[in-house]
Parts: sequence; C-alpha cells; structure tokens
Amino acid sequence: MEDVSAILARNIKGARKLLGWSQEELADRAKIDRTYVSGIERQVRNPTITVVARFAQALGTTTADLLTDRTG
Repeated sequence: MEDVSAILARNIKGARKLLGWSQEELADRAKIDRTYVSGIERQVRNPTITVVARFAQALGTTTADLLTDRTG
C-alpha cells in the first residue's frame, strides 16, 4: 500500500494541473502559503485534515477524493 502522503501529493498536484493553476493560485484559493503547497506536493510536509479540507474546497472536490488512491 502506498503512503498516504504520496497519494495526497499526487492528487493535489493532479487536480491543480487539471485546473491549470500554479501552486501560488492554489495557495491563494486555499488561503495557504505557496511554500506549504510545494512542501505537500514534494511530500516533505504533512498537513492536518483541516488543511486537506481547505485544499479540497479550493479544488472543488472532497477530502476523501484527495486521499483516495486511483492508480490501481
């Protein structure tokens, strides 16, 4: 089973790119520092569930979707 931080990083980055957003755009919409977005996508930061929920809201998805492994 893949580490949940890897799943989260992949899902956040994928959703962000599908929307054509930079890390800065996502950070602005989620009211989070851009460097924190980068840290999550690089798996060097471990966000609280509250922060994951803010990402989900900004991305128009659910917290569960951001934590779901869709690779197989």
